[in-house]
Amino acid sequence: MLTVFTSDRFADHLMPPGHPERVERAEVMQVVAAEFRRRGGMVIEPRAATDEELARVHDREYLRMIRETAGRATALDPDTFTSPDSYEVARLAAGAALAGVDHVLNAGSGGRALAMIRPPGHHAERNRAMGFCLFNTIAVAAAHARARGLSKVAIVDYDVHHGNGTQWAFYDDPAVLFISSHQYPFYPGTGAAGDIGRAAGAGFTVNFPIEAGATDADFDRIYGVTAGILRRFRPEIILLSAGFDAHTNDPLGGMRVTTPQFARLTALIAAVADECCRGRLVAVTEGGYDLAALAGSLRAAVDVLDASTPTDLPAPAGDTRRAEATLAAVRPHLAKFWTI
Repeated sequence: MLTVFTSDRFADHLMPPGHPERVERAEVMQVVAAEFRRRGGMVIEPRAATDEELARVHDREYLRMIRETAGRATALDPDTFTSPDSYEVARLAAGAALAGVDHVLNAGSGGRALAMIRPPGHHAERNRAMGFCLFNTIAVAAAHARARGLSKVAIVDYDVHHGNGTQWAFYDDPAVLFISSHQYPFYPGTGAAGDIGRAAGAGFTVNFPIEAGATDADFDRIYGVTAGILRRFRPEIILLSAGFDAHTNDPLGGMRVTTPQFARLTALIAAVADECCRGRLVAVTEGGYDLAALAGSLRAAVDVLDASTPTDLPAPAGDTRRAEATLAAVRPHLAKFWTI
């Protein structure tokens, strides 16, 4: 049921010493992919995205600027760097997400895909690299799904950071529903409760800004509401920005989500995909900077997406006051669009 798209070339994107988006993250992904292959899973080498596919989301001048980093190391901002191979690796990362979309659309009922990639993508804006991201892979994938004729695409982002680039790519577009849960206030500073889209897209951006320290129970509460919104929207495909830096052990985030809860969050989204869009679900890796937590969370997501783990995982118990505060902040802005 699950097909993984990844490449050992993702280790060729090199960062300065001490950078959290280090090459060992790619090595973790290759270990998890190899385990999946050994148990009979399909692992496919992706193709690179074309300029035409990237230009659905990024300005041509920006693509030229990133292309000119090929063959050298550059600093694009204080956090975001390239190495000689980064341009080609980032194109391959976007291509993996595109291949995932093509796979699930061509597979008929029940197709699921996981693009296990780096660098991450959800912070990259139309003409700006930031937050370790060069190309916005999930936005490129959503634009590709639209180009293939789908009229309703949903993007869910459970990375600890707000996916600002993804939000702005579709902020006035009612065909793409973007739902993000994220630590707030936190980098990059976007994703407030009142960021709901504009013009025809009003209501189709749904942000859940959550106070640091949120637990499994808080996230479960938020994703129960998320599932209800997705069911009402009834997308034809769901794309998941699968960042694992809300993990309790992550060095960048301040959340307390455990590995089993990432399995449950993925399962909740997969269940909606099964109900609303014939199982069409493409997950794309984003953040996750503790290597052990990344490995465990990836394995948990793979097991859910491959149906090795049941989707009716038990709900966590505990206080949900942070989630309730988030919902109270969101409700005045979105109540006329969705049940919050």
